[in-house]
Amino acid sequence: MVVTTLGSCVSACVRDRRLAVGGMNHFMLPLRGGAGRVNDPLSESARYGNYAMEQLINRIMALGGKRSDLEVKLFGGGRVLDAVTDIGKRNIEFAREYIATEGLRLLSEDLGGDYPRKVQYFPESGRARSKKLYTTRNNTVVRREEHYLHEIDESPKAGDIDLF
Repeated sequence: MVVTTLGSCVSACVRDRRLAVGGMNHFMLPLRGGAGRVNDPLSESARYGNYAMEQLINRIMALGGKRSDLEVKLFGGGRVLDAVTDIGKRNIEFAREYIATEGLRLLSEDLGGDYPRKVQYFPESGRARSKKLYTTRNNTVVRREEHYLHEIDESPKAGDIDLF
């Protein structure tokens, strides 16, 4: 089982239905143009949707998966930050567009709204559970997202390589 908590971030649960192998990513922003350590799931670049999606799909394919057998479930993208731009909405738009452009099979989604979510994913069966966190004892999710957004704004911007 893979578990995450999402505010404005989005997670894609991707699985090869024939091999019963899969995983979950978790990204904070849709796109990043410059290259980071693209193959490192813990690198800064993995925070961005375009890299996070490619990393997850490439890992499944490295295990023998086929693009035609992939199925996707999307979660998150809540409006939990008082930001000028609706980051959750941008993440949702990116994820849906990516799935459509890549011709992947979208099985289900639980996206948007005003609340964070806790997501549990079982890659072998493809089962996923999403629970909206209507009440929390603290504002940890919001604090973490604000911290990450500040970190991203402060991180050096370099590179002009686009990977496809």
